[in-house]
Amino acid sequence: MKNKGVLLVVSGPSGVGKGTVCQQLLKAHPEVFFSVSATTRKMREIDQEGVTYYFKTKEEFEQMVADDALLEWATFCDNSYGTPKAPVLERLNEGTSVLLEIDVQGALQVKKNYPDAVLVFILPPSLSTLEERLRNRGTETEETIQVRMKQYRREFEQATAYQYLVINDDLSKAVCDLEAVLRAEQMRTERCQQIIEEVFE
Repeated sequence: MKNKGVLLVVSGPSGVGKGTVCQQLLKAHPEVFFSVSATTRKMREIDQEGVTYYFKTKEEFEQMVADDALLEWATFCDNSYGTPKAPVLERLNEGTSVLLEIDVQGALQVKKNYPDAVLVFILPPSLSTLEERLRNRGTETEETIQVRMKQYRREFEQATAYQYLVINDDLSKAVCDLEAVLRAEQMRTERCQQIIEEVFE
């Protein structure tokens, strides 16, 4: 007996540690499918094709949009990001939960296109902590940092559109909080119709 798969959408500003939180959740729950996004962003040394992102040219990405092959897509700092639709829907239909780590624009698109999606926003303890983390990464120019900080403030204003908020002040607690969201959503009555039918058959 299987529940319907949960589409768990996680967002948060760059530097908040959402990637680490998601990685720890996946480590504890290898049965959850992690959806790799497509992007036109240039590959960095730490990136791996098909693991970090599917790296696409601008033309390739535009073709995916034209073919309606993306569950969502958005552009940020002149780079486009999107979620390939087919692998996500396949897993959900199989009863497998899916984790998406995407930005606010994309998350709100997913919620519109797939109303059953569960949105979780990862918050930093404070904006000053977030800026410090971003600077310590050493991968951004000062101009990009300032652009991102302005974008973060706009994103925070949209956080109320999410069903859940998780503060990443302590990694272990943040992972436990995200795990609790997943488990609770997996047990929602509307996701368990098949089980109910089989029990009362």
